[in-house]
Amino acid sequence: MRIINLISDLIFPRRCPVCDEVLSKKDGKDLICAACFPKIRYIKSPKCYKCGKQLGDDETEYCEDCRRKKHLFERGFALYDYHSVRLSMYRFKYSGRTEYAQFFGRDMAEHFGDEFKKLGIDAIVPVPMYAAKQRSRGFNQAEVLAKALGEELGLPVMNSLVKRVKKTLPMKMLSPAERSANLKNAFIIGHFDVKLRKILVVDDIYTTGCTSDAVAEVLKAAGISEVYFAALSIGEGF
Repeated sequence: MRIINLISDLIFPRRCPVCDEVLSKKDGKDLICAACFPKIRYIKSPKCYKCGKQLGDDETEYCEDCRRKKHLFERGFALYDYHSVRLSMYRFKYSGRTEYAQFFGRDMAEHFGDEFKKLGIDAIVPVPMYAAKQRSRGFNQAEVLAKALGEELGLPVMNSLVKRVKKTLPMKMLSPAERSANLKNAFIIGHFDVKLRKILVVDDIYTTGCTSDAVAEVLKAAGISEVYFAALSIGEGF
C-alpha cells in the first residue's frame, strides 16, 4: 500500500487545498501550505446549538434559520466558514481535486472526533448524488469526504444506505420552501442488515439544512433513532 501511495503521489502530486499549488516535501506531511493554513476561518463559539453555524452578535443559542424551522436531525457540526474556503470547495467539487479530502477528513476528525465518539456514532453516510450526475462528474464529493473521515475515525462508511432516486434542481438559487419541495421523495433507504442506532450524515456544504432534513427523514423512517450531520463548510441561509 505504501508503494502504491508513493506512485500515486508521483503521478498525481498532492496540492494545497487553499492555493492549489503542489505541496513541497516540507508541507506534504501537513497536507497544506504553512502559509495558507491561517487563511482558513474555522467556525468558533458561540455556535448554534442545532446546526453548528456561528452565531451573530444579536443571536443567542440558535441561529435565525433554526429558530424559524424545526429540523429532523439531532445536531450538526460544521468546520469552516464557507466564504474562507469557497474557491477550495469549488475545485474540490468541480475540478476533481479529490486529494483535498485527506486534509479535510483529518481536520474534521481532529476538531470533532472526540464528540463523535462520545455520541456513539455507528456509521457515516454521505449525502448521495443522483446516479446520472455522479457518472457525469466521476465522483461524489460527499462520499470522498466521508471515506476520508471514516478512515481517520475508524468508522464504517455506508455509501448505499441512502439512495438519491430523483433528479433535483440545483439548490443554489432556490428559496428554503422551494428547496424542501425540490427534495420531496428524492431519497430512499437502501438495504442494510446490521443494527444501526446513530448515523452521521456527511456533506460538503450546509446552508439551510433542507438536504440534511430530507436524508434524516428517510433514515428515521427506517428505524434509525438519532441522526447527526457534519458539514465541511457552512454559510448563510437564504
